[in-house]
Amino acid sequence: MEHPDSLWYLSRQTLESLALTTKDVIESIEHLLLGRKQSKVWNAPKAVITPPDGRYMMATLSAADDPPFLAVKALILNPRNRQQGLPDINSLVTLLDSDTGLPLAVMDGNWITAVRTAGLSAVAAKRLARMDASTAAFIGCGTQARSHLQAFADLFPLREIRVFGRGSANREALCQAAEKLGLLAVASKSAREAVSDADLVISTVTLSPELIPFLDARWLKPGAFTTVVDLAASWLTDSMPAFDRIIIDDIEQEAQMPTPLVDPELVSGDLAGLVNGDITGRCSDDEKTAFIFRGLALGDLALAALAYQHARHLLKGVEIKR
Repeated sequence: MEHPDSLWYLSRQTLESLALTTKDVIESIEHLLLGRKQSKVWNAPKAVITPPDGRYMMATLSAADDPPFLAVKALILNPRNRQQGLPDINSLVTLLDSDTGLPLAVMDGNWITAVRTAGLSAVAAKRLARMDASTAAFIGCGTQARSHLQAFADLFPLREIRVFGRGSANREALCQAAEKLGLLAVASKSAREAVSDADLVISTVTLSPELIPFLDARWLKPGAFTTVVDLAASWLTDSMPAFDRIIIDDIEQEAQMPTPLVDPELVSGDLAGLVNGDITGRCSDDEKTAFIFRGLALGDLALAALAYQHARHLLKGVEIKR
């Protein structure tokens, strides 16, 4: 790789202007998952700090030989941010050349997190959901819900979404986004009403010390696929055996976490195994499946690399000379 003489800053506005497609995002993640099996891609388990005041601090690290980049993301979730009119989560991604270590770019981590998370869900959904899925239920209506709406609308023949979550502004924004995509949007009166007859369920409930589990996997219909973005904190633990198959993002990472996402005996495998064909995807139309995940550093790398390459090609962003 050439030795760049500049560092690029990619703001949220710049990243959005790149117009990366869901297909681009899925392919970039799948490429790294395949490379991981060939020992050309590496990612470390998340590093997490949880101060007693309810903040959640996290860092991820992943590197690859193809494309030759290393990405580090630092993120802080603070529910008190909303009192200042700020997003609950703020983050930054730094991209380096994985051979020389030269810094290449810094970019808005909120956009990377939202898009890569929906991309990870989409990679799993391709293999675990029914491809004729037409109804999606969203429990939680914030940034992650909107990014999942776009990805799943691109991936499935959606006709209707049902939404349930706190905050009328977020609910209305999600419904309006769906209507712009030509979908019927219904604000459900309860979580059970939203999910009970849905083909796809997306739970993105904001984590907080006050969160009490309220979602029950036994409400789901046969054949439903659920992507659980909120560490399963919103789901009743004793209902999880209702899923016929549960996939997590990373078996190795999970083994190092102090508290498991779900009973390890219920886990069929991880995303890398699913993409590499080491485990099978959906086995029948009636199977209830779930993807439960913490977030995979490899996904941050995939999106950061993809965005950087597109931005350089289009000459977008702020260039800082060394």
